[in-house]
Amino acid sequence: MCSACKLGPLGDILSPPEKTRYDTSLGLLTKKFVDLLAQSPDGVLDLNLAAETLQVVQKRRLYDITNVLEGIHLIKKKSKNNIQWMGCSLLEVEGSLGQRQRLTAELSALGEEEQKLEQLIQRCTLDMRHMSESASNQKYPFVPS
Repeated sequence: MCSACKLGPLGDILSPPEKTRYDTSLGLLTKKFVDLLAQSPDGVLDLNLAAETLQVVQKRRLYDITNVLEGIHLIKKKSKNNIQWMGCSLLEVEGSLGQRQRLTAELSALGEEEQKLEQLIQRCTLDMRHMSESASNQKYPFVPS
């Protein structure tokens, strides 16, 4: 019996669980591939080792990924089955993501502060109008500057 197979209620062997479309997507495989590349020394990765580690059934999918990354000059071929990362440091990418998150949070906070200030301006404008139009204040002349 295979390790991934399960027994049904009658003791019969059920087929192994099917993977979802997301589990087999090229996008997810690319993320895992780049993570593996980030862990490799000097950014050099053996594609045979990558295929084994990532449990890739079709090695063609890894070639699709490497062809695109090579086309946009993020990797280059060192030898037959070895590629090297040529882009910015993968740690810099993570740092940039953290900075982007901080800036997004700051932008959100500034937007909220702007909204509060706009409300205060509207309230002051309304209060000024009420004070100038109030019958009890008509006897006091007001000349706006």
